Amino acid sequence: MTEQQPFRPLGPAPRTELPPPELAPEPDRDAPFWSYWDLVVFLGLAIPCLLLGFGLVRLLEYLFHYHPHVRTVELIPAQFLGYALMFLGLLLLFRWQYDQPFWSSLGWKPLRLPPLMVVIAGLLTASGVLAVSLLLQMPATSNPMTEMLEDRTSLVLIAVFGITLGPLFEELVFRGFLQPLLVRSLGAAPGVLLAAVLFGLLHSQEYGNSWRHVVLISLAGAAFGAMRHRTGSTRASTLMHASYNALFFFALLLQRDQLRHL
Repeated sequence: MTEQQPFRPLGPAPRTELPPPELAPEPDRDAPFWSYWDLVVFLGLAIPCLLLGFGLVRLLEYLFHYHPHVRTVELIPAQFLGYALMFLGLLLLFRWQYDQPFWSSLGWKPLRLPPLMVVIAGLLTASGVLAVSLLLQMPATSNPMTEMLEDRTSLVLIAVFGITLGPLFEELVFRGFLQPLLVRSLGAAPGVLLAAVLFGLLHSQEYGNSWRHVVLISLAGAAFGAMRHRTGSTRASTLMHASYNALFFFALLLQRDQLRHL
């Protein structure tokens, strides 16, 4: 006798479900698309652009027979033109090399925190830096920055630049362009700190190569970098930087007025 085969229902064979394919991770939109070679190109533009900015200001003074009595009247426009030319080169690099926009690529994005909170963070950073300066017993030495701030006109001009265009340029360079590269290579904390130290070293000559000033400015730069990293926005770090500078310039103006009335 033959064995009976088990009954099988008629119809299509059951389908074996396959595991869903793994999705490729989405690219990090905040990750820098530029390289360290682009950083070298940008740094190579610095000296020619700053010299060209100074030359353009001198040319305008010659054409209009203008001889400023205050050095900052000449230096601030020259610095502004130099920075503008540098960023023009960076804009062209982004457009031609990568076909990417300028502002959003450098993190100029909406704030993720209330603006008042960002301003308060800048004021608290200034207060903290002031407290550290007392601990370091900062010597009252003359340096190029203090010399430029001796007269009221220079103080006002530097204050206006230091609260508006100065923070904008510096944050786009250090927290918008440099810091993302360092964070990608070293990680968040080391990248933020290294960008801050380089930021402090840039200001060294202004303060007579004082290591104490480098430490203080590096601490402030680390706070700006943390804000940039937390919010993903150089707009936030710029506002924080501007409020930080504003407190110091306000204190200088107040001190100057008090000395005049003594």
